[in-house]
Amino acid sequence: MESFYTIQGEGRYTGHAAYFIRLAGCDVGCHWCDVKESWDENLHPVVPIEKMIEDANGNGNLVVITGGEPLMWNLNPLTALLKQNNMQTNIETSGAHPLSGHWDWICLSPKKNKLPLPEIYAVANELKCIIYNKHDFEFAEEQARKVNKNAVLYLQVEWDKREKMNPLLIEYVKKNPKWKISVQTHKYLDIP
Repeated sequence: MESFYTIQGEGRYTGHAAYFIRLAGCDVGCHWCDVKESWDENLHPVVPIEKMIEDANGNGNLVVITGGEPLMWNLNPLTALLKQNNMQTNIETSGAHPLSGHWDWICLSPKKNKLPLPEIYAVANELKCIIYNKHDFEFAEEQARKVNKNAVLYLQVEWDKREKMNPLLIEYVKKNPKWKISVQTHKYLDIP
């Protein structure tokens, strides 16, 4: 769908310069998604992976593959080329599709309407649960019980709910310190 060089605004790599490759196509369909234009892969031109690598070169060495839902596609060829070019490969995924690709960091961001596959829970480096309403805290705890013991746990308020939910999030994390807060710093900085 698009690619761009910016600052990672969420999760473990917040504040790091990163080259983003946003793949088109998503069958998860979160009602609060902030990139709904990524859902229909037919609206976006096919880009050869060699072109993606060419565009990524010279833009740091951290590449984040996101979407849409990137695991709808076989990511082995893309990540193999990225690794050959000495790039760190990170992915953000709902985990609803089989894992492909060679990853340095896997951010699992599960969604209620299409849960992750068990294999993704086992290898996730980071669990990032979006808080849209109070029930999402319960969902996050369910997901935390499934993820491996080494995964870093993050809660992130959905951007449009921040005024209402941030106070609840702060209190929740103070009572449950296994969680960390992820803030969409790129939106505060007004960058893509």
